[in-house]
Amino acid sequence: MRQNTRHQKIISLVKEEGFVSTEVLVEHFSVSPQTIRRDLNELAEKNLVRRHHGGASLLESSVVNDSYVNRKQKTAKEKMKIAQAMAELIPDGSSLFIDIGTTSEALARALLNHNNLRIVTNNLNVATILMQKPDFRVIVAGGEVRNKDAGVVGEATVDFIKQFRMDFGIVTISGLDMDGSLLDFDYQEVRVTQAIIECSQEVFLPVDHTKFGRNAMVNIGNINQVNKLFTDIEPPEELAKLLQLHQVESIVCETSLELSDI
Repeated sequence: MRQNTRHQKIISLVKEEGFVSTEVLVEHFSVSPQTIRRDLNELAEKNLVRRHHGGASLLESSVVNDSYVNRKQKTAKEKMKIAQAMAELIPDGSSLFIDIGTTSEALARALLNHNNLRIVTNNLNVATILMQKPDFRVIVAGGEVRNKDAGVVGEATVDFIKQFRMDFGIVTISGLDMDGSLLDFDYQEVRVTQAIIECSQEVFLPVDHTKFGRNAMVNIGNINQVNKLFTDIEPPEELAKLLQLHQVESIVCETSLELSDI
C-alpha cells in the first residue's frame, strides 16, 4: 500500500474511532511498528491527528462538545457494554451517585434488574429511567437544569450532593488526557464531579475509546482520584503506566466491533 493511501486510511480510522492504538494499526495494515510511528508523526506534524505514545486521536475543539443527540448515538454499543460491566459490580441494596452523561444513562438502564438501590443524581434523564423500579429510591439534586442534556448544575447541586455519603460514585468525562487529567467542556461540572468523588466510597470512571487523548478545556480532576476505570479497549501505553502507578484497576469490556468492520 502506498504511504499516501495508508495515511488517508489512518485518518479515516481515527475519525471513526476517536483513538486508535499503534498496535491496532500495525495489525490492520500489516506493517512494522516503526512504519506506523513514522506515519503518525508525519500526520501529527501536518495537524491531521493528535499524536500520543501508543497511538493517535482526533484533533478536536477544546471549547465545544458534540451535541447531546450525537453523543447518545456515538459508540452506543461500547457504552452499553461498559455500563453492564459497572452494573455487575454494584450489589443490590447499594447507594450511588450517577452524574450527567450518555454513559450514565446507559448505566441507569443496566441497573433496572437490580433491587433496592438508593440513587442520588443530577441527571433528569437518569432519574426518569430509574423511576420505573418501585423499590428504587431516586433522589434528584437541585440546581439549574441545562436544556441541552437535562443535567442539573450549580452551587445548589454541589451543596445538595455533599449531604450524602454513598457506596459508589459514577463520574463521566468528555476526555482523558495522557497525563491523567479528567477533562470536560463545562466549568460548572468541576465542583459537582469533585463533590461526588469526595462523598463516594468507591469511584467508577467509564471511558470509551473515543475519549482517550480527547481535548477539552476544563480540568475537572485526575485519574488518581478514581478506583476503577471501565473501557472498551486496552488503554494506551502511556495511560496504562499511570493507572498502574496510581493503583487504578482497568476493566476492559471488549465489544465485537473490529477495525475490519469499518
